[in-house]
Amino acid sequence: MTPSGNIPKNDAPVFSSREDLAAVSKRLRRDIVTMIAKAGSGHPGGSLSAVEIVVSLYWKIMRHKPADPSWSGRDRFILSKGHAAPVLYASLAECGYFAKSELDTLRQMDSILQGHADRTSTPGVEMSSGSLGQGLSFAVGAALAGRLDKAPWRVYALLSDGECDEGQTWEAAMSAAMFKVDNLTAIVDNNGIQLSGFNKDIMELYPFPQKWWCFGWHVMEIDGHDFNQLLNALDVARNFKGQPTAIIAHTVKGKGVSFMENNVDFHGKAPNAEQLEKALKELA
Repeated sequence: MTPSGNIPKNDAPVFSSREDLAAVSKRLRRDIVTMIAKAGSGHPGGSLSAVEIVVSLYWKIMRHKPADPSWSGRDRFILSKGHAAPVLYASLAECGYFAKSELDTLRQMDSILQGHADRTSTPGVEMSSGSLGQGLSFAVGAALAGRLDKAPWRVYALLSDGECDEGQTWEAAMSAAMFKVDNLTAIVDNNGIQLSGFNKDIMELYPFPQKWWCFGWHVMEIDGHDFNQLLNALDVARNFKGQPTAIIAHTVKGKGVSFMENNVDFHGKAPNAEQLEKALKELA
């Protein structure tokens, strides 16, 4: 997993042990519930479910420079599920892209941290993803641009499973396979819940992995909270040639906070003061 050859070095924080990764994950979860409670609105469920995925990328896999967010050699991370911006904001702040005090300004007027990821406001954000279902298309274009430039960097796109209800996701999947965009990895945060209910009751996705495979992708299924499985899958994807890779990461919506786990209500609802106190005790 070490950058080699002509790939430029980064200056991002790198943790070597699973214990370190678990510790930073717990800090991010505390930041997520705290900033959303302070804002009085936001999306805790899909932010908490994606924590280990984002930690694996930012602390072990991707080349990036917090002191130089526009560094040309950086790997590109596309948060297609833009409503889960708190997990990205907490990660960028922890890495040093901006001061952690900015987290207290989430969703406020003139804050650099808007409700959905906004590349014009936040250092380190690659794509404004206010409208869902568009991230994979953007990621395919970025990966093709990198290939045309013979650049060594890769593109990682994090999608929600609910976004796979959208036709544009599958148009992008078809084009990625046709053009053999093997410098692209799509990770689906497969927590089974979307805005108004369980996926199986709104738009059944299964057989989900087989659909990606039929669209021409190399597919892996993993536990999206297990660092060993995540890091192994991302390493395999980096070395797989001739096809884009989709990682179906099985996760738990609201992971880490008992009353938020698998609870549709907390897709887009802030905890109140009492709930925040309980959440922080569980994440201590």
